[in-house]
Amino acid sequence: MSLNNRYDFVLVFDVRDGNPNGDPDAGNLPRLDAESGHGLVTDVSLKRKVRNFVGLVKGETPPFDIYVKEKAVLNQTHEKAYVAVGAEEELKSDKKRKGSGDTVDKARQWMCANFFDVRTFGAVMSTGVNCGQVRGPVQLTFARSVDPIIAQEHSITRMAVATEAAAEKQ
Repeated sequence: MSLNNRYDFVLVFDVRDGNPNGDPDAGNLPRLDAESGHGLVTDVSLKRKVRNFVGLVKGETPPFDIYVKEKAVLNQTHEKAYVAVGAEEELKSDKKRKGSGDTVDKARQWMCANFFDVRTFGAVMSTGVNCGQVRGPVQLTFARSVDPIIAQEHSITRMAVATEAAAEKQ
């Protein structure tokens, strides 16, 4: 199925006593709109949730493999694309691994055929080994909470210690 029209949609999700998108610049507290106090969830966080869901449901196998995943080395994936399209010789050349126009097109097609998130959200795959660029049909923006939220820090303490050395220090 290909997308021939523009579709707008609303994703509604509920979070209670949680943090759907922590801000690393604020001690991982929830992201907030400073003026309204509404919670924010970035488009990147929403895409991660979709990627994780598809990966779990489809088992991360082609054509539903996930390109952007934790600890992935993207250029290694680009090299796999070149090998798959029979262009491994271009990986050995001294052209800074840019690839010919034909090879880049074939590599881009291979990436789209194998990776759900590339063909859905798009990707810039021109780092090191060039597999081109894809503009995906699904574009997301920030999510905003219906009501203002109150960010609170919670701490957990324990009454026991784990080692005798820790007990002696107390």
